[in-house]
Amino acid sequence: MSTQAYQRCPRCGNENRGDSYVCSFCGKRLKVEAVENIFFLKRIEAEWINPAPWYLKILWLFIRPNKAFWDINHKRNKAPGHLIILFNSLMYGLVGLALISHFPSPYPNFAFFFSFTVFALFFLLGLFFFYFFGTILIWLFIKGANYAVGFSEKLEARFGGTSQKETYREAEMSPFSIYKGGTLNQTQSHKFKMMYCAFSPFLIIYLIEILIILIGFPTTQIPFTLTPDLFGTVFNSPIWMILYTLDALTIAIWVPILITLAIRELSNSSTLRVLLASLTIGIVVAIFVFFIRPVFSL
Repeated sequence: MSTQAYQRCPRCGNENRGDSYVCSFCGKRLKVEAVENIFFLKRIEAEWINPAPWYLKILWLFIRPNKAFWDINHKRNKAPGHLIILFNSLMYGLVGLALISHFPSPYPNFAFFFSFTVFALFFLLGLFFFYFFGTILIWLFIKGANYAVGFSEKLEARFGGTSQKETYREAEMSPFSIYKGGTLNQTQSHKFKMMYCAFSPFLIIYLIEILIILIGFPTTQIPFTLTPDLFGTVFNSPIWMILYTLDALTIAIWVPILITLAIRELSNSSTLRVLLASLTIGIVVAIFVFFIRPVFSL
């Protein structure tokens, strides 16, 4: 029969698992990694009181992502993950509008209906992409985290519905604990809702791509009779390479960094190990997506 090693927090006096990197009760760092000297990877040790509003969490995901996931982790059911996917899909709809703006319609009376249809199609495509591809990508990141730090096992211990689930009774806790009742350990995981927040970079990336499309693509008048090379001028533009590169870099670097912060907060584990695993998966997926990108040659 194996026994689980524990370590006592020097600040609040509560016992934590031996592989914990922060105290699950008062938030004090129990182990410090060199990589956490980077400001956006540093663990937050401040006292948590109430969840920040959703718009502030989204703002923090860009300027202080470590604080964003620290705050989200305390109230995971309030994570703005689905909102971010919705906003990303709306931005993707605007990408479609920017693209179609280079094809003025010969039927001006139906311009609004045509534009709305394109926006709706791109919006639905965005929803499908982020829920389908995003879920698969998160699954891959989880697999990497399982190899690096035993992510799923730790989630099972903290949140799962088995006999191994950790619970903390009020009587067993130090009076100095700021997480009354062990709230980090007694609420549901909501891991996907939290990890969807890692796709927030696409809000900025799509804005940049909209500007690139509006400025960089040539405009082609749609004739009454469609021809095989109608869209060739736009679809063969070298601007596409810039757009693909932006997407690839986002998947390879930015998203894995945010996923790392989400996973380490959920599992109370090593930042460095999760980061290396996430970056490896992100780079492999980005290369794969880059080489299977659509090639337009009409």
